[in-house]
Amino acid sequence: MKVYQSLTENMLTVNMLLSVFFLPGALANNCGGQTPALNITTRKYMEALIGSCLQIPCTYETEDPRYDSSKTIYGVWMKGGVNFGSNPSIVIFNSSGSVNNKYSLNMTGNLKEKNCTTLFPDIQTSHEGKYYFRVEKGDYRGTACADPLHITVKDSPQSPSINVPSDLKEHQSVTVTCSAFTPCPHSPPQLTWNLQQDSLRQTEKNTDGTFTTKIQESITLSDTHDGYNIRCSARYPVIGGNKTAETEVTLSVSYAPRNTSASISPSGLVSAGSWVELSCSSRAKPPPRFTWFWNSKDGATNVSVEQVYSFNATEGGEYYCVASNDLGNQTSSVVQINIEGNY
Repeated sequence: MKVYQSLTENMLTVNMLLSVFFLPGALANNCGGQTPALNITTRKYMEALIGSCLQIPCTYETEDPRYDSSKTIYGVWMKGGVNFGSNPSIVIFNSSGSVNNKYSLNMTGNLKEKNCTTLFPDIQTSHEGKYYFRVEKGDYRGTACADPLHITVKDSPQSPSINVPSDLKEHQSVTVTCSAFTPCPHSPPQLTWNLQQDSLRQTEKNTDGTFTTKIQESITLSDTHDGYNIRCSARYPVIGGNKTAETEVTLSVSYAPRNTSASISPSGLVSAGSWVELSCSSRAKPPPRFTWFWNSKDGATNVSVEQVYSFNATEGGEYYCVASNDLGNQTSSVVQINIEGNY
């Protein structure tokens, strides 16, 4: 009996230890092992720019039956933790006005619609840290202890991104987009680039509630766009001025052969049986294949598939080359081989 009792106690101890070590991360995160009374939907990490504003998209949900939609709702933000009973200074904002709003936060969301969107008007390095949201409504008190928001503060803005379709080809019409993260939709960054300055500009709301500012331009590609550098600059308004970040991408455009030409060495009259070299050149992407033709009395005859065609000339005639790739081909002008004494 004692052995059975000892085994039972040991199993109970093991189970208790397992319940501690294998708690779900959400429950173990400042929730004291309990199911959180409130859950918010927001980005887990947000990057802010010193001197700029930052809008935090936020919505909340609760299944607590004590949540009474008819009563006044207050939203509370805490920084660094959730245990404000022992450390009341972590409460930095209460929409009731009962707390000194030292960060000048503005609750722009409608709490009656469970929208807790909040605006930081002037981000400083002291604002960096971990934040928790809380709702107080009548007898209901709920903290989103499992959903912290991490804010990092940078001195330089994020660089914009340039989106260009892949596998670019001449004659193709494509839309080029430059995008910049927009921490404050009412004060978006000014985007400029070295494409047309009347490009379409717009600020769009993302699925996670944040915003992105974009400019777009549609262009029809040609061989001249290959190697072209597109530069886009984002200028962010901050307290006391502006801060700018820039991005550059280089276009890679495929095109059919251009400027195809043929040359002969030596030029002029050549002796029968002497060595002659024909060379073909062309500008193309991808690099072209070369084919040489001789205009014989029976018509054009394929004589070589190399860029340089070298042979012993026994009779004169007309030669030309064709440069080709997957996008097209181009024929050179004719070069003439004249054999001494053959007139």
